[in-house]
Amino acid sequence: MGRCRRHGGLVERRNPFMDSEEIQQGHLLPSGGGRPETVKSGAAVVSSPEVDPASPLNVDLALALLERRDLPPETLEQLGRDPAALKSRKVCVALAGHPRAPRQLALRLLRHFYTGDLMQFALRPSVAADLKHFAAEQLVTRLPSVTLGERLMLARRASETIAAALLLDKEPRVAHTALENSRLTEAAVIRALLRLKAGSAFVEAVCHHPKWSVRREVRLALLRSPHTPLARALEFARNLPPPLLRDVLHTSRLPEKIKTYLRENLKQRSQEAGACTSLSARRRPPK
Repeated sequence: MGRCRRHGGLVERRNPFMDSEEIQQGHLLPSGGGRPETVKSGAAVVSSPEVDPASPLNVDLALALLERRDLPPETLEQLGRDPAALKSRKVCVALAGHPRAPRQLALRLLRHFYTGDLMQFALRPSVAADLKHFAAEQLVTRLPSVTLGERLMLARRASETIAAALLLDKEPRVAHTALENSRLTEAAVIRALLRLKAGSAFVEAVCHHPKWSVRREVRLALLRSPHTPLARALEFARNLPPPLLRDVLHTSRLPEKIKTYLRENLKQRSQEAGACTSLSARRRPPK
């Protein structure tokens, strides 16, 4: 239903579902020739004073207009040049997320989004992949200046890209929260473990995590990390085939003492396996 404004007893009705020309005539968007002073309502001509650009009515009309999925890009461009409309955070979010919004307009608006709006925008399934990627990059760039509370919120709810970046956060609570993010992938955890800046707190958190510590590829990455404790390294090494463990230790950044201990343990396992094989061969009855 269209909204209306009263001017001296007369009612001016506005239909949010208008074409580009009607939008300009209805004072929603600026036009090159200035704003008209009168609009037609049915058969009558109603005087219309200048519309206050910051009025809530303008924002409501813009939001109602942006609900239309068939708006032409020209109309969206006009709305993107209206300073009054762009003062509204909701209008900017709806405009950037419109399926027919020009890419350059959406990118320009995204640079001014708040942290929470960027996160929600990057999670919307209807948003183009390149815009999601840009929104995630904007968030990663802002992380050093984002508050602890916002980083915790992002670690819990944001996309994989943001959660992966927060795995190496200086605050352990943020990294632990990011490990619980349902969108986080095994590949992201492995990349973080292999980074030179991965600290001991993060590595130990992964070592004891009930989900990630049981993954074989994650265990291989932990055996390459210099911060993996001896007890966990020994546990992970016992479940690996000897040839694979040798390859991992060859490129591992574990302390030399731990690598030496693991190699000795591996040698002992090989000797025990050889002894068991010989004993089984002796007990086997002749044919």
